[in-house]
Amino acid sequence: MSTLALAWEQFRFERKLFWRNPSAAFFNFLLPLILLVLVATAFAGDAEDLDVLIPGIAAMGVVATTFTALAFNLTMLREDGVLKRIRGTPMPAGAYLAGLVGSAVLNAFLQVALVVSIGSLVYGVDWPHDPALLLLFTALGVLCFGSLGVAFAHAIPNQESAPAYTNAVFLPLLFISGVFYSSDNLPTALEAVAEALPLKHLVDGFSEAIVGGSLDVAGAAAVVAVWALAGLFLAVRWFRWE
Repeated sequence: MSTLALAWEQFRFERKLFWRNPSAAFFNFLLPLILLVLVATAFAGDAEDLDVLIPGIAAMGVVATTFTALAFNLTMLREDGVLKRIRGTPMPAGAYLAGLVGSAVLNAFLQVALVVSIGSLVYGVDWPHDPALLLLFTALGVLCFGSLGVAFAHAIPNQESAPAYTNAVFLPLLFISGVFYSSDNLPTALEAVAEALPLKHLVDGFSEAIVGGSLDVAGAAAVVAVWALAGLFLAVRWFRWE
């Protein structure tokens, strides 16, 4: 079989593994949607809060399905010896990694589509006024947080500590980046940290694409792209099969 065909078969296998693992499906895919429904229902009467929440939850979905999922899964695959065994088979490394990462990428795009659709159909938020910009930032976010997740997996010492390590990054990042509320009123120190990290800028990009406004889209895209390049460098530099 060709490398492309092998990558497709691995992708199909990863999709089956994902949906047959209830904890992975819940924490990496369903949890952002559940939080969307709970928080959006609480603020259903306030259009301004919903305009902040929908882009924020969409960005959260990208992080959950790429950074968190890949960091956690790669740690388990490495520690269980799966990566080492795969490397010893005739299967091309690129085909295996393409199937593995491709599944996470599909989850991220599905997550954004579902959040936007629920926001519009259930809570009355307008459909994205710039779908092309939404696709661009989704792709940038996937590249950025996916590569950072692969790199971060190799900073996690073992699979028992993987949930603690990933949540120690994931949860604080959510609360300082304007996912559930506007980050405009954060203390100066926290605002400076949020500005230096990519999630706030991904939220800004989604907000501009979905709600519109006068945000610095080019600046937000540049910050996410710089983090994506750094993540790619670190992912390649640190990646180990053992």
